[in-house]
Amino acid sequence: MSRRDVQISTADGQCPATLHVPDAPGPGVILYPDAGGAREVMREMGDRLAALGYVTLVPDVYYREGEWKPFDLATAFGDSQERGRLFATMGTLTPDRVDADAGAFLDFLTQQPEVTGERVGLTGYCMGGRISLRVAATHSNRVSAVASFHGGNLANADDPNSPHRLADQITGVVLVAAAEEDASFPPAQEQLLAQVLTDAGVRHTIETYPAKHGFAVTDNATYDEPAAERHWKALEELYGSYLGT
Repeated sequence: MSRRDVQISTADGQCPATLHVPDAPGPGVILYPDAGGAREVMREMGDRLAALGYVTLVPDVYYREGEWKPFDLATAFGDSQERGRLFATMGTLTPDRVDADAGAFLDFLTQQPEVTGERVGLTGYCMGGRISLRVAATHSNRVSAVASFHGGNLANADDPNSPHRLADQITGVVLVAAAEEDASFPPAQEQLLAQVLTDAGVRHTIETYPAKHGFAVTDNATYDEPAAERHWKALEELYGSYLGT
């Protein structure tokens, strides 16, 4: 397995990313980071996916911010100034930007010589889970399987841009793993998401882990090792069934 730094041309400039490559060719996967953005923890997760046989792209989704100051997710939410900066930075990822970037990421990934097949997998954490579901809909002809782990606001009835509104465009298989303690994805949203996916005929699994929001990411204060390992097993099963290696 190897890792290399890459640059992806987008409509708004150059997006730094890391490409995580297994020892043999395999399907492509995009890993969308949580609100903390691309950082070593996310790159280590890309390494682990590559070790499972998937050519994994971890993009710096905040690249428009230039040399942005990294967030410490263990403390950011308790610091009003850092919390404000975090949410302001998240707010720069408008739906149009997410969709345009996804097209560039998908083009780049599928053009890599190590990648087999034209359709890819997606996975995302927190904010990245929401992005992943959106991209699975807006680029449905290129996504075979999508996972969201402790994703927030996946089915917010008051949000016109909530990804649940795009459910009927998804053609891939969906896995949503929610956290038992997560104000950003309460039971009402879980029920609504399940209903719209069912109505749209989307193959899906929605399950709730006995953990807190942020359970899968090691630098979160709420990291939960058993839940994280469960998430890795779920990803391996999802991609093994629908992407192949």
